[in-house]
Amino acid sequence: MPDRLSPVSARTALLSALLATVAAVASVTGAHASAAGAASDLPPVEIGRSESGNYLAALVAGADRDTSAAAIYSREALRGDPRNGDLTERAFAAALADGDAADGFSLAERLIAQDPSNSLARLALGARAISEGQYAAARAQFASGDAGRAHDVTTTLLNAWNYVGVGDQRRALATLDRIREPSLAPLRDYHAGLIADLLGNGFEADRRLKSAYDAQKNNLRLADAYARFLDRHGQIDAAKKVYADFSKQIPNHPLIVAELAEIAAGRTLPAVTRNARDGAAEALYGLGVVGTSEGDDLTAMIYLRLALFLKPDHDLAAIAIANLFEDLKRNDEAIRAYALVPQGAPLREFSEIQSALELDALGRNDEATAKMRDIVAAHPSDIDAWTGLASLQRSAKKFEDAAASYDKAIALVGTPDRSNWTLFYFRGICFERSKQWPKAEADFKKALELYPDQPQVLNYLGYSWVDQGVNLDEAFKMLRRAVDLRPNDGYIVDSLGWANYKLGHYQEATDQLEKAIDLKPADPVVNDHLGDAYWRVNRRIEAHFQWNHARDMKPDPEDLPQILDKIEHGLPDAPTASAPDATPAAPSASQNGGG
Repeated sequence: MPDRLSPVSARTALLSALLATVAAVASVTGAHASAAGAASDLPPVEIGRSESGNYLAALVAGADRDTSAAAIYSREALRGDPRNGDLTERAFAAALADGDAADGFSLAERLIAQDPSNSLARLALGARAISEGQYAAARAQFASGDAGRAHDVTTTLLNAWNYVGVGDQRRALATLDRIREPSLAPLRDYHAGLIADLLGNGFEADRRLKSAYDAQKNNLRLADAYARFLDRHGQIDAAKKVYADFSKQIPNHPLIVAELAEIAAGRTLPAVTRNARDGAAEALYGLGVVGTSEGDDLTAMIYLRLALFLKPDHDLAAIAIANLFEDLKRNDEAIRAYALVPQGAPLREFSEIQSALELDALGRNDEATAKMRDIVAAHPSDIDAWTGLASLQRSAKKFEDAAASYDKAIALVGTPDRSNWTLFYFRGICFERSKQWPKAEADFKKALELYPDQPQVLNYLGYSWVDQGVNLDEAFKMLRRAVDLRPNDGYIVDSLGWANYKLGHYQEATDQLEKAIDLKPADPVVNDHLGDAYWRVNRRIEAHFQWNHARDMKPDPEDLPQILDKIEHGLPDAPTASAPDATPAAPSASQNGGG
């Protein structure tokens, strides 16, 4: 079977889980713009000759979250019907989502003229007023139309920061304290702490930031803000402890590593926010990430772009935008967003690594590998750089080279812990694929030693033993345990089914593979396997149906001839004993944390 492991770094899933300022449901209604305009390196957009054609193209691009094309087509459609309110709103939202602040604000003004109650347009214009230091004007925008609802968390946060802009701490904190929902208390106290700190009220800042941190100690932004406060107020050991406690949950986070290095060098850490504009950006960033987690992609994108407009060096906002595009399979856009992380920022190297992986996802492995080699050359002691290079080499099926790169990463780890299991797992795959089974088996066992009952490793090692006809009792225990742990993972269910098939348990195999096909209906390998199982239980018509599906799903080139031969001739008589003829069915990197 093919290697179904995509070259995605483990740090993608790691950071996407850490980006949120609070793990709370907020009322997210607003709009957003960013400093970055449309990218010149994206594929050219062919403008239609009719208003209706451009309108339909805008709808399709918007549904696909192709923000650049949606902005262009919406603008072109609007040229033909400038009074159309729906077109104006679509063009406005598309421009903001694409990061075109100037066009977005211009369209917001037109939209307000047509629909004075539009909250998205009011929020965008309010953000522009904040950027210009026009705090009263910003409050006026937020108080108008639907944006002025008293229960709107977005409006409450931004108005609090507006009062910071004029130095009114009392009204700023009083505004925040209107947030009474218990689940939003960490969000309220976080911003209250930032405001009190910025305006010189150290006692209140300490109380509020500590309250927010104590409520969610595993939250990156809350831990970082509180540790920065402690460091600036001479409590250096306490700041280190906050970082150390966070690192127990997520080891070697680049932001935490950078902050600890600053402390070790005797440099005082700056506050998260420097002024009211930064604070408004922080509010929009946090709410944008909440929107992302709730599946509101367009609104989340608008909030995050607004955060970058207000604070162009907000590296977490740029990373959040890139993560959102990754989830939407918009690889070009993700690369463009990663480029927004400033040079010298702690997350800059991470953004470069992820950009290289996105290039590979676009089928540009040579370019991606060259980029990653440059990163490795610049950072030869960085574990993630070597891991990224190994991932790209594995994607190109250069398994011996990939194993050598994993060697470098593992050597840099020193004494491994649970968080390092993926290094041994992926190196084991590379050894197995390059016909070095003893080394592969040792790595799989090491991964299980670090992370007992890890379902991906149980799956791979258990299937490998079945494939070789050894340790069968233990192998099937592993495969069944993997399915128990991940019953909705189609690849793992497929492995158990295929293992039964290999041993001639055809009915059991059919039952398992039918479950796998329900979970992964578009995978050519799973379809091929089910076809084989159907043939063995004398369901010949269904077998041909599955093989035809597998053929049409673009299987790996080395698998296609066998599939075509089965379509033409069926399967030969079943062997009397299992003979290994396939490699283990492996899960996708998106399901196991990448590597």
